[in-house]
Amino acid sequence: MFAVGADIGGTSVKIGVFEDSGKIMAKSRIPTRKDDNCRYVLEDTAAEIKRLLRANHIDPGEVLGIGAGVPGPVADGVVMHCVNLHWTDKVDAAARLEEMTGIRTSLINDANAAALGEQWMGAGKGRKSMVFVTIGTGVGGGIIIGGNVLTGAGGAAGEIGHITVENGGRACNCGRKGCLETYASATGIVATAREKLESFDGYSKLRQGEISAEAVFNAAKEGDAVALSVVDDFAARLGQALANISVVVDPEIIVLGGGVSKAGEIVRKNVEKYYAESAFMSVRDRKIVIAVLGEDAGIYGAARQAVKTAGALDGRM
Repeated sequence: MFAVGADIGGTSVKIGVFEDSGKIMAKSRIPTRKDDNCRYVLEDTAAEIKRLLRANHIDPGEVLGIGAGVPGPVADGVVMHCVNLHWTDKVDAAARLEEMTGIRTSLINDANAAALGEQWMGAGKGRKSMVFVTIGTGVGGGIIIGGNVLTGAGGAAGEIGHITVENGGRACNCGRKGCLETYASATGIVATAREKLESFDGYSKLRQGEISAEAVFNAAKEGDAVALSVVDDFAARLGQALANISVVVDPEIIVLGGGVSKAGEIVRKNVEKYYAESAFMSVRDRKIVIAVLGEDAGIYGAARQAVKTAGALDGRM
């Protein structure tokens, strides 16, 4: 049997067809067409799913289900809102995709999908509990407990980026101040670098060219004093936040994903250092690793959600 995973993002929709064992059979990407009533992106997604199935000679009757990851909170299968896609009201996207494709469809938040993907076939494979953090333009996350995504009463569980790390700190897009996202995201790293450069009179490689998170980590690897200070600030805030999360959920492993994690060991080692300094003794030895599925994590996780939903409804799980 097969499953389909769709990762519906603000720029593109990624789609994968999987065997229910986790082996990927085919994948594609289409641009996201945005509109206020979500019609276009769902129509395009449904059409591309049907095209992929035809191209791979898979009958819809062989598909356990479609899983769709969306950039917004999901509760009881309904997207509560989705600002990046211009969905300001609740959208029953699962019912619409199911109607368009004739295949059972389930929804999952995109960060939760990435977490589930890494837990299924990625860095957390074989683990039943895991904390996943995706560090990009913002900071997202997903928490796996007993092999299942923790969603919460309103679909907001795992919003790691909105843990407060600085009272009265930087303004966040969520309307609050001092969120982890404003310090530990790529955007936050750039803001920290600019602040430190303003108060530093000496030479720094960061004064050459445009400042980006990638530039900060590259300069830090070369020993640049300002860049090293920025990385230290980033790691301290993220490490402490993860220590606080761990003492609540007690995960087997912590996985770092997203664009910033591509800097590799300089991210992992520094975050792990501050995590160990802040963590309660019972969770201090938790391993911190870098995600391995990259941008495909979302389609893996969405497909896994489809398999799990089918199993639960059919009495197999």
